[in-house]
Amino acid sequence: MLTVKEQYRNMREKIEECMFLIDYAKEAVQTSGLQPEIIAIRGGTDGARLSFMGLPCPNLGTGGYAFHGPFEHITTEGMDAVVENLKGIVKAFGEKAV
Repeated sequence: MLTVKEQYRNMREKIEECMFLIDYAKEAVQTSGLQPEIIAIRGGTDGARLSFMGLPCPNLGTGGYAFHGPFEHITTEGMDAVVENLKGIVKAFGEKAV
């Protein structure tokens, strides 16, 4: 007997309702001197779960590499870039709050 149990859903339907979140993140990344890379991710995430609980949470990059493996790491430069991106997102909310 097979039982199908929903665990994670595609958060796209929840994020599409508030695309300004993506716009703020893209703008923050560009302001920090980087080019945003927007890709679909696979698998369940906290952001997917929270999005369906009413708190839309698109996934943001952390600057890390080789996740969930023995070579997982992040550079100081990567962490600095993430801090700049987060500051840019907070600034966008302060300037453009809806």
